[in-house]
Amino acid sequence: MLLAGCLAASIPDDEKQRDWTHFVTIGAYGLSSHNAATIVRNAQASGVYGIEVDNDIPGRYESFVDPTEKLAAIHELANLAHRAGNKAFVYIAGTECITANAAQSPHSLAKDHPDWLQRKITGEAAIFSGGDAFWIRAGDEDVWVSPLAPEWRKIYMQRVRQIAATGIDGIYVDIPYWMTHFTGWEDTWASFDDYTVAAFRAETGLDAKRDLKLGDFSDANFRRWVEFRIRTLTDFMRDIRDAARSVAPEIKVIPEIYPGIEEEAVRVGADVYQMYAVVDAVAHEYEFGEGEHMASSRTQLEWLLYQAGMLSFRAFAEGKATWILNYSWDGEKGVDPREAMKNLAMSQIAAGANFWDAKGHEMANSNDPATRAEIFAWIKRYQDHIYGVRVPINPVGVYFSPASRDFAAQDFLPSYRGILLLLMRSHRELQIVTPRTLGSFHGRALILPNVSSIDDAEKTSLSKYQMAGGKIVVTGGNSLGSIGQEQLVRFPDCPGKNFMSDLQKDIHSDLNENERALLEAVSPPDLETGNVTIDAPPLVVAYSASVHHQIHFYFSNFEGLIPRAAATPTPQLNIRITAPADADDTLHFVPFLGSETVIAGSQQGKWRTFQIPKLERGAIAWVEAGK
Repeated sequence: MLLAGCLAASIPDDEKQRDWTHFVTIGAYGLSSHNAATIVRNAQASGVYGIEVDNDIPGRYESFVDPTEKLAAIHELANLAHRAGNKAFVYIAGTECITANAAQSPHSLAKDHPDWLQRKITGEAAIFSGGDAFWIRAGDEDVWVSPLAPEWRKIYMQRVRQIAATGIDGIYVDIPYWMTHFTGWEDTWASFDDYTVAAFRAETGLDAKRDLKLGDFSDANFRRWVEFRIRTLTDFMRDIRDAARSVAPEIKVIPEIYPGIEEEAVRVGADVYQMYAVVDAVAHEYEFGEGEHMASSRTQLEWLLYQAGMLSFRAFAEGKATWILNYSWDGEKGVDPREAMKNLAMSQIAAGANFWDAKGHEMANSNDPATRAEIFAWIKRYQDHIYGVRVPINPVGVYFSPASRDFAAQDFLPSYRGILLLLMRSHRELQIVTPRTLGSFHGRALILPNVSSIDDAEKTSLSKYQMAGGKIVVTGGNSLGSIGQEQLVRFPDCPGKNFMSDLQKDIHSDLNENERALLEAVSPPDLETGNVTIDAPPLVVAYSASVHHQIHFYFSNFEGLIPRAAATPTPQLNIRITAPADADDTLHFVPFLGSETVIAGSQQGKWRTFQIPKLERGAIAWVEAGK
């Protein structure tokens, strides 16, 4: 095989065995003091590897005060899971806490500790009751606590250490947010409790109640508030991990976060780009925009935008695992739930994320247990190909600028997502680059899509990239300052933003001259450049990468999907891929839920072309050297 000379990034000398978080096929269960054995038996029988148990100690006031019974149940579950060769992790709430039957009890968190609560700038406390969210029962009290309340945080970290001491493999921290996502709280930019206001004043000298123009991103003080809120929750997750590891050094801490790359991350303060650096994996309950967020109700454009989000998460992770807790079907009569589940699974596998099946909008159960077991078995059979380290070959870089998203989301996001979709539709190999990975990027070109905020460290890295021969392509109103003009191409009218607008009108929109010019600037379609080329229809997403020193391909087909009506993709014929290979190399092709077949190719110089006769829902494939 001729792969080695074509890699833009070096293959690791040894691909170490990835830890269990990379190979999970998750099932979720409610844990009590008497059902641990039943949970483990069910998990083993249904192909679950990575057992989530709901046994929330800090998120229920009664067990926050006295965790004894729940700790014993976690200990038993962990022991039984390990005897079965499985892994287990336990759910705990982040900044939310519920007191059962608070209306009839003299004690509740809000009654005992009102100073702990998050608050609006007007002083209203974050207290909710039955009907405010589907998981809050009538008579219960639901509160959101300031992560900067010192007494609460001290007890919380003690509970984390006690949980880690049970032998459980992971702690799953659900929604560590500032309260800005319930009705009436969306624009509050909370919290303005005394502890948070004091911490902000100590750090900045500013009074959060008087010195900010809330919601005004042109206000420098408000921007400092935005950064402070994100940093506070990131530090909270870091402290949870440190507390857990102080007792059990190998334990994993995994937050569940619903905002992804979009502006909601700034509002709730839980930014997965920042959090990936301080946790062991992230479970994304990923949603954006309006609507039901079910796979069965997604438009084809939404399927593509979810790909853009998941590719971003994989870039943010920098080698850590990405779990996706999305929902496939919620009773739509026009859709077979089994087909919806398969679409969701394949879309996540193609992006390199772990599939978590759930029933309806709940974390547990399955819309069809037999289909889930079939999917899990197929994933396990090919997990080394699916979840091995994906090393870029010769990618085009697309820059994710956290600061541009934080402060100018309306300009940055359409350009960023549009550029990703333009490259995906054209089947160009792409790599998302971030401030943390900019210094190690070696692709031929790097696109900066409407980047409005860039610091000195980023400018230095960009200059070094240029001096090494890299081409920078800027689109829209970028602010690059003193970056050199050599190897710099500008598109003042952002092709990505325009392409995004075109797709919203017609998903099969033809490329315009500006969009074609950008593709030509970053990735001319000639074999001498070292490209792996893929000839496929526009709504077939295809990724290429080197895994275990072999060129791999990951396909997901969205042609023919219709929201709430058609969940079986239209098969696509005669897809062609061309890769550097010797004459006796073959393509090993595995359709989703199918078995491996071998495809011979045709040779032209150092390149070999393979033709895939039929692609249905999706597939994985790899080029294997001849004997």
